[in-house]
Amino acid sequence: MQQSQVSATKNGVNALEQAFTGITKIRQDVESTRYNLASGYKGSDGKQFGDLVNNWEQQCDVILGNLRDMVDKLNQTLTSQHQQQGSSNDQINQAYSQSQSVFNTLHG
Repeated sequence: MQQSQVSATKNGVNALEQAFTGITKIRQDVESTRYNLASGYKGSDGKQFGDLVNNWEQQCDVILGNLRDMVDKLNQTLTSQHQQQGSSNDQINQAYSQSQSVFNTLHG
């Protein structure tokens, strides 16, 4: 993987992690607002508000799960690319050693 691709993938991971953190903070704000308004919302309007927040939280769970999955996949991509890079370096070093050995044998 080229350095620019690695950098772009890392930037993607960072962006997804920032989105995850932002959504988590907003979720905490909504929970705080729900708690503060709970005493004032009684009856059917309170139930509707509670149902609305519950629906929103379920959607947040889906989004957060998707963000987690995307981060995991990008991290797996980075890991496999680093392993491939290491393998390529090993092959290059091995080929260099062999060529040096052949040169030394021929050169005497």
